[in-house]
Amino acid sequence: MKSDIKKIIIAMVIPLFLIFILYTIRILETGMNWDFTHLGIYPLSRKGIFGIFAHPLVHNNFQHLLANTFPLFFLSWCLFYFYKDIAPYIFFSIWIGCGLLTFIIGKPGWHIGASGLIYGLAFFLFLSGIIRKYIPLIAISLLVAFLYGSLIWNMFPFFANETTSWEGHLSGATAGLFCAVLFKNYGPQKPETFTEEDTETAEGDEEDDDIISATTETEKKEKNAE
Repeated sequence: MKSDIKKIIIAMVIPLFLIFILYTIRILETGMNWDFTHLGIYPLSRKGIFGIFAHPLVHNNFQHLLANTFPLFFLSWCLFYFYKDIAPYIFFSIWIGCGLLTFIIGKPGWHIGASGLIYGLAFFLFLSGIIRKYIPLIAISLLVAFLYGSLIWNMFPFFANETTSWEGHLSGATAGLFCAVLFKNYGPQKPETFTEEDTETAEGDEEDDDIISATTETEKKEKNAE
């Protein structure tokens, strides 16, 4: 029990630290009357290259940040708890992959916020559980689909608001799906099951052991009789 609690707490460390950074940046912007929008992505422009790495850290306002807080925390926690061995690689691959794709396909303007990262995590957790066919991970896939299935509509320009970066959402989802396929043979896997051939082999070994044991006992009896 203590071991499980420890794993749960450890999985919270990076998500909580990231959220702490996001709120620190937002408070600095508000308190100091600064504007970090230029740290976002400006597609196909030299001035927007740094945003590939920094765009999830900046938000328009506290409302924007609050809307992203719980999904980012929950999905990040799921990643670091259930995929702890490969979680850092997945997390930063989605982070950079989302930024790079947004830089390529985004409409002119500054693209900021952690929404793309949230989409990437959601789509990774969903597809990865299905691909691995491992019941605990499939359960997470279904939970993510139930909680965040409606996110899919904001990936397309027909349904998203004009001020919403649907390109960032689509880029994040694409990066998440790509990571699910790329890392499918790494991290947690479905436990191996015994086939009929394995069972027959095991039974054969048991019979051999019984024969050897019976032979040994017979030899002992003969020696005692002598």
